[in-house]
Amino acid sequence: MKRLVFFGVLILLTSSCATEKLNLSPLSNNFYSDTKGSDSDRGSKKSFNIKENVNASEISNIISTFPKFKNNGLNDEVASLKYSLQNYLYAIDANNSSGKSRALKSFEKSYKKIQKQRQSLDKDDDEVLNRYLVRLKTNISVIEDALPGS
Repeated sequence: MKRLVFFGVLILLTSSCATEKLNLSPLSNNFYSDTKGSDSDRGSKKSFNIKENVNASEISNIISTFPKFKNNGLNDEVASLKYSLQNYLYAIDANNSSGKSRALKSFEKSYKKIQKQRQSLDKDDDEVLNRYLVRLKTNISVIEDALPGS
């Protein structure tokens, strides 16, 4: 009987010590550091993936669906605008900041020329063009805000 009590106490002591070291809580001590990271890691983990960005894919869709107009000069400027936008997306994907800024400047020049040529369009074409241009500028602004270092 003494032996049974001795082994029972021994098993109880051994199992209780083992459970004190084993933490079965879903919120362990490392939970905060695993999810948040240290302050020095936060800057290095922040990256921008253009291929998974919704705004970049919408810009690509706008480029491919941009309408043709009766004004050939306007269509040429729209082609230049599309080219600038493609270069912009490629530069972001390649992490090329100088290429990105050149593409943005080219986009702005084309945008201003298109704004001047909008006056010769009829009301319906002007509204369609305005919708496309507003969507482009909105998506570019969102991407610029999401880029690291902005």
